[in-house]
Amino acid sequence: MKSKQVACPGILGGLGPLAHIELERHLIDEGVRRGAVGDAGHPVWILISATDIPDRTLSLQRRADACAPALVRYGNRLHAAGADFIVVPCNTAHAFYEQVHRELRVPWVHLIEHTARHVAREHRAVRRVGVLATDGTLGAGIYPRSLRQHGLEAIAPEIGSDVQAQVMQAIYHPGWGIKACPSEPHARARTLLLQAATALVERGAEAIVVACTELSVALRGMASHAGVPLIDPLQVLASATLDLAFGTSAALSNTSHPILLEPSAA
Repeated sequence: MKSKQVACPGILGGLGPLAHIELERHLIDEGVRRGAVGDAGHPVWILISATDIPDRTLSLQRRADACAPALVRYGNRLHAAGADFIVVPCNTAHAFYEQVHRELRVPWVHLIEHTARHVAREHRAVRRVGVLATDGTLGAGIYPRSLRQHGLEAIAPEIGSDVQAQVMQAIYHPGWGIKACPSEPHARARTLLLQAATALVERGAEAIVVACTELSVALRGMASHAGVPLIDPLQVLASATLDLAFGTSAALSNTSHPILLEPSAA
């Protein structure tokens, strides 16, 4: 018997161009894994592709307009359209979580918190977690904070290092970066990302979080690299979204960290 949907997700997408599409792929794949066999087996969700939100890394560096007001505006627009909670498939956007969530009329599921919890629960032998991300995500320290709460240590390239420069080029290069050609990521971008992942393994990383939606796109289908698991936050987010949509997590409430809701006893 099909589970009854109890909450409608709102997806604030467009950050970058394929972020929400990649999340939707994971939502559908996870739905099939859970038994969906046709259209009605998947939940209703609402999407805004908000491509005009200023770049999150540049906003953090004060090299672009502040993006928090736009995150608030679009989040509340999703609520007005009928969303009971929102998900934002952009890791760096979560650097603005505390500022934005106070002004939202709808709970925002915290991608980074949920990813850290997933690592702790599903990879119990792992203690040192590599993080591949934008300068903005690394500079904001959002992954180290969340991982530390679960007894995990974050290992990441230093901002300004050659390895981190490779990651940023792979994402942003105007000719062959993933944002420039998202549908078919350039082989050069993929190679640079895998080299950066290898560098983290050499520093002791026992698992690697691909903590940028462009990396999720470029490394799609890769479960491991250099002998360690690759963890895609979008896959984690898809699972959490379905749990909330079908009521297999506790009821939503507009708390500061709605993602910390435990699974229901039912």
